[in-house]
Parts: sequence; structure tokens; C-alpha cells
Amino acid sequence: MEFVAPVLNYTLLSPILILLGGALIGVLVEAFVSKALRPITQLSVTLGSLVLALVQVWRIHNESSTSAAMSSVTIDGPGLLLQASIIIISIISVFLIADTEQFTALAAALPGSDEERHALQTGNQVTEVYPLTLFAVSGMLVFPIASDLITLFVALEMLSLPLYLMAGLSRRRRLASQESALKYFLLGAFSSAFFLFGAAFIYGFASSVTFSGIHDAIANASGNDVFLLIGIAFLSVGLLFKVGAVPFHAWSPDVYQGAPTPVTAFMAAATKVAAFGAMLRIFYTAFANAEWSWTPMLSLIAIITMVFGSLVAIAQRDVKRMLAYSSIAHAGFLLSGVIALNKAGLDASIFYLFAYGVATVGGFAIVTLVRDAAGEVTDLNRWKGLGKRSPWVASSFAFFLLAFAGIPLTSGFIGKFSIFSAAYESGATGVVIAGVLSSAIAAFFYIRVIVLMFFTDPIEDGTSVEIPSSLTQLTIVISLLVTFVLGVFPAPLLNFITNLATFLR
Repeated sequence: MEFVAPVLNYTLLSPILILLGGALIGVLVEAFVSKALRPITQLSVTLGSLVLALVQVWRIHNESSTSAAMSSVTIDGPGLLLQASIIIISIISVFLIADTEQFTALAAALPGSDEERHALQTGNQVTEVYPLTLFAVSGMLVFPIASDLITLFVALEMLSLPLYLMAGLSRRRRLASQESALKYFLLGAFSSAFFLFGAAFIYGFASSVTFSGIHDAIANASGNDVFLLIGIAFLSVGLLFKVGAVPFHAWSPDVYQGAPTPVTAFMAAATKVAAFGAMLRIFYTAFANAEWSWTPMLSLIAIITMVFGSLVAIAQRDVKRMLAYSSIAHAGFLLSGVIALNKAGLDASIFYLFAYGVATVGGFAIVTLVRDAAGEVTDLNRWKGLGKRSPWVASSFAFFLLAFAGIPLTSGFIGKFSIFSAAYESGATGVVIAGVLSSAIAAFFYIRVIVLMFFTDPIEDGTSVEIPSSLTQLTIVISLLVTFVLGVFPAPLLNFITNLATFLR
């Protein structure tokens, strides 16, 4: 058997390689740079890597070549748009992560131990969250461009493993943070096993793990349909877990609540873009000719997810858990774009993912500002009268909530209108009706929080608004501007997506 040397297009892979290089530099900085210079050095390396990767994504969008690594990844319009969305959301998130007061001084120390207390007293802040973020983003960039199941699985683990660690880095409520990390890890490993099981059945059907090979096998009906159905079902479990769809959502509220809020923001926004990017590619290309087998399943999951997320969010008294169930409902809305299986659905999904991701980071950034002597205050009862304490903070949070609800003049309205229109065009009327009704239910609990902030009197319980740094302010301002601009003037971005977003097999 003759060895064939792999052929890699380093130009097309450059955004991923830049981030991996930045992550390795971050590891070296953590090991050798003094603790005084470590935070600013890590932040500079991280932001520099992300900006350089974004520049490279823009530079290669006119490249004629599409295969970058022996046909294991495909560089096309949707892939580049999703990569750019992930990087932009990550840049905004890193400004929030730079508030290192949110993170434990020494993650390896037992909560409450002498070692941990000594690290806090000496200011020995470990900043491993920066290289972990870059490793996670690297995996996210591979996820939506992977064109075979093996590469897709490697990317899945590459983005997941750093997130498992990051969820356990909270400075306060250490045990809750570590519990959330353990839950995320165990359920994530379980879903990965389902993914691999599904991939094995797909290979048994198609004798191929490439998306093009699977597509051709389905088109020619050359395999056992039972293997195909089982493979699609189990493969979907792994992907639906990452987007937090019902019934694979159980990790979301606990992890969102227990993880450091900047990590929650990053996870809720960027991971959704990557996971839905992978779902769009695999269902729009590999499984496109088998829509009869997976459309009913995804339609039912989408309806249950939208309704469940909206209804359960009403009962939440913790703002992070409320936003977690809101995220579950939005996963159902986004599944409408996958079910649509048309060009309009693809365009709308990409726009929705970017708009929702930016608003999500901004919303969680507001959560980090409401504090007392013990740290963040996430109990909604203690948000009463926030509009009188800090009108700017309360107004900003209200605007993000209105965007989540899909109110006009926000990016959320344009996103929901576009994605429901695409689903209606494809004949998924039931999904659209469920989506509209769920949006009405969701608007209730969003508006309830706005009423709580502006139309109740504040209680003197030690709750206040603290602005930790100008970087957190920058996160909020950028998120507000993007959410507003995409709500009143979305045409340039929508046209750009329409012109560029076409999947290649």
C-alpha cells in the first residue's frame, strides 16, 4: 500500500491555524510571563489572534479553491459567513472575559482551601481562560466547514473540551460552578457517544463518511434504509445536544447558571452558531435527499422546544436560568431554518445566528453588572427598581429582551420574520404557527422583567450596579449598536449573505 502525502491549503486553513498558534502562545505566556504582566499579555494575544483570523476570513472569501484538507473541510460562502460570525462574537465576548474578577484565582485548588485563599491574597490570578477560549474558537471554526463525519467529530470535541473546563472557573459559588462543569462534561460525553454510534450506522449505509458520499448513496438508494434512519437519529442527538434542543436540553439551565457569566455568554452565543452551522451543512447537503425521513422528527422537536422553552422560562426566578430557557426556545426557532431546506432558510438562519449571538453576549454582560457584596445578583426579585438605580443599565437590558422577543426595530424581529417566512415557503406551516405562538408567550416573561425593573420601587438590600471595566462597557455598547442597526437597516447584511451563502458539496 503506497503512502499518499496529505495536501493542505494553508491559506484556506489560516484562520484556524492563527487561533491555534495564539492559543499555544497563551499557554507559554501562562507558564513564563510574570503575574503582573500576564493578564494584559494574554488579552493582547487573544484579541490579536481573533482580529487577524477575521482579516484572513475576509481575505479568503474570494479564493477560487474550496477544498482545504484532502476534502475533509469545504470552504464556501456559508462556512465563511459562519466563521466570521463566530470570530466577531468571540471578540465581543473576550472584552467581557477580560473582567478576570469573575474567575477563580487558582482553578486547581479545592474550594475554600488554604491554597485558594493564598492565591487570592497574593493576587496570583491564573489566566488560562484566554488560551482555552482560543482552543474552543478554533474547534468552532472547523465545525461548520467540516465535510466528513470524522472531521466533524474531532471539531465537536475540540470545541467542547475547553468549554467543560471554562464552566468550572467561577470565582464565587465554586461548588456550583464545578457541578455545572461536571454535568456538562458527562452529558456531553454521552451525546458524543450517540454521535459516533450514528456515524457508524451512516457508514454502514453509505460505505462513506464524506457528506458527498452520503448524499450520493441516498440519491442512488444503494444502502439499507434502516441503517440510514438509525444513523440520522443518533447523529442528530449529538448535534441537538450542542444547540440545547428538547429533550437534550437538561444541561443548559444548570450550566448557564453555574458557569462564570462571561463564559455563559460566550458559550450561549458562539457555540450555537457553530452547532447550527454544522446542522445546516449536514442536513442541506448530506441528508438533503432524505428529507422525508428527518423532517417530521426535526419538526416535532422544533415545536416542543419552542413551546417548552417559552413556558418554563415564565416560572424562573433566576435571570441566568430565564435566559437559558429563552436560549432553548430560540434553538427551536432556529430549527425552523433547518427544516425549511431552501435558500431563504439558509440565509435567514445565518442572519439569525449572528444577530441572536451578539444580543446574547450583550444581555449576559448586563447580568455581570448587578452585584452586591458577595458578587453577582441573579435573583430577579432583587432586580426590582433597577431602572431607578441605573436607567442606562436597565434600558440596555430591556432593549436586549425586546430583541429576544422579536419586537420591531431590533435585530430579533428581522431574524424571526426571515426564518418563519422561509419555513412557511417550504410548507412547514405547523412549525411557523407554533413559533409565532411561542414568541407571544416569550414576550410575556420578557416584558414582565421590564415591568419589574421600571415600574417597581427598589429595595435597599445591598444590590447595586458596578461597572468593572471599560471593556465590559465596550461589550455592551457594541452589542447594542449591532442589535439596533440590524433592526432598522438590515438590508446590506441580508444582501451580502444572500449573495455569498451557497453550499458546495
